[in-house]
Amino acid sequence: MTDEFADKDVLLTIKDLRIEGRSDETWNEIVHGVDITLRKGEVLGLIGESGAGKSTVGLAAMGFTRDGCRISDGTIDFDGIDLRAASAGDRRALMGKRIAYVAQSAAASFNPSHKLIDQYSEAPVQHGVMGKSEAESDATDLYRRMQLPDPDNIGFRYPHQVSGGQLQRAMTAMAMACRPDLIIFDEPTTALDVTTQIEVLAAIRNIVEEFDTAAIYITHDLAVVAQMADRIKVLLKGDEVEESDTASMLSDPQEDYTKSLWAVRSYARPEQPPVAAGETPVVSVRNVTAGYGSIDVLKDVNFDIYAKRTVAVVGESGSGKSTTARVITGLLPPRKGEILFDGQTLPSDYRKRSRDQLRQAQMIYQMADTALNPKLRLRELIGRPAQMYLGLQGKALTERIRQLLDLIELEPDEYIDRLPSELSGGQKQRIGIARALAAEPKFIICDEVTSALDQLVAEGILRLLDKLQNEFDLAYMFITHDLATVRSIADEVVVMKEGKVVAQGPKLEMFQPPHDPYTELLLSSVPEMDPNWLSDLLKARGEA
Repeated sequence: MTDEFADKDVLLTIKDLRIEGRSDETWNEIVHGVDITLRKGEVLGLIGESGAGKSTVGLAAMGFTRDGCRISDGTIDFDGIDLRAASAGDRRALMGKRIAYVAQSAAASFNPSHKLIDQYSEAPVQHGVMGKSEAESDATDLYRRMQLPDPDNIGFRYPHQVSGGQLQRAMTAMAMACRPDLIIFDEPTTALDVTTQIEVLAAIRNIVEEFDTAAIYITHDLAVVAQMADRIKVLLKGDEVEESDTASMLSDPQEDYTKSLWAVRSYARPEQPPVAAGETPVVSVRNVTAGYGSIDVLKDVNFDIYAKRTVAVVGESGSGKSTTARVITGLLPPRKGEILFDGQTLPSDYRKRSRDQLRQAQMIYQMADTALNPKLRLRELIGRPAQMYLGLQGKALTERIRQLLDLIELEPDEYIDRLPSELSGGQKQRIGIARALAAEPKFIICDEVTSALDQLVAEGILRLLDKLQNEFDLAYMFITHDLATVRSIADEVVVMKEGKVVAQGPKLEMFQPPHDPYTELLLSSVPEMDPNWLSDLLKARGEA
């Protein structure tokens, strides 16, 4: 506890929290005696690698566990209310009104068939905090405070009609609808580009400070938690490692595990030799203009990707990164320009491409949770591309699936018949990689493949991708907002803004000043391990 909060009332007390998870018919302890004391207005950061128990503890602070988990021991006291002893009805009365939750993926959390303002209004109306018209007026006010564009009208859009950063801010506003005493933020900026992340972090911090709201901020991003938390608690495999105020934790971590978290992202792809003169690119994007309806999203985009090279395409939300991928894969025919593969023009519509042309370009998606069919076992998920593109059947197909599991460093006998729900986040992403490799492509689009992973797991994925690239001479297009990832794995960098390529070149040149103004904005928006970094940045930009 910092001196700033010493005189404030305790809001949440968790003592000796123990949680069990069920595997088959056996219950095993997964959280081993965690303690939390949180005062009004205080923000506690929970950090640790995948499987540490961060989200499980955060949900337990609401008296809630996911299916397959149960609280086996300990006390959870919220403002004098024993959440373990409270009835389901009593807990429901708290949820949304006095305790709120902001999920990692806003896109997966909003109901796609209802407008944002209707979803905002639901909790305050149902809890009797305010009427519908008052709630809609309040939504507009909070949208404005969250610096959402066109706050008077944005609430009347559907979730798919706003960007990811806007949707995340809309979710934070929705969590504040009843002015709760406690908010659980579960990785709320993980999937956002660096410039949007700054806006969301500043908005979250301002709203928490203005309403004196206590918060538990769950994240794997150490630089982000440094900006948000007053104290940090480190977890590892359900155990407490250490806890301290943020400044002390950053400057002088005591435990070896915490020090290892501070030292991640040490990996850097070795510099590659220059491309041979006259070598044909695997993929060429030539003068591409494309869009939706009457709006051009891409405007005269040009770049090349060579074998055994990684081109990182960076830019803020809405810059055209994913739209470029859609054009390359034939999902969005361009209005002008063309895509060349090995020097030959590809049909603009994927339905007109040959099976071999389709096979040669594969994708690894950002959210492995939604990219893998939860009803299919791994042998089916990995085997289908090999069956469809290569015609493998029977023993040959099974052997290929086992080889691919070996390639992604998962033991075949242990994993081949598992369901996606039986995997960690990093393991799911490895299955996404294996599924792409099953078609034996020459080119893979990696769409934010590490953004949802903790830093230790993400580094393992980057190393794996690099190893596979060298082994199979793969060309990668790496869509990312994480410039630390760019530094680790890219050979070339393409910077996009508002559908245009504003800068491109070798990675080492792109990170050396002078930069064009937009590239400078991106680089300056990467959080640093300094608790004052966000405040200083906002002051420098005149936004404080």
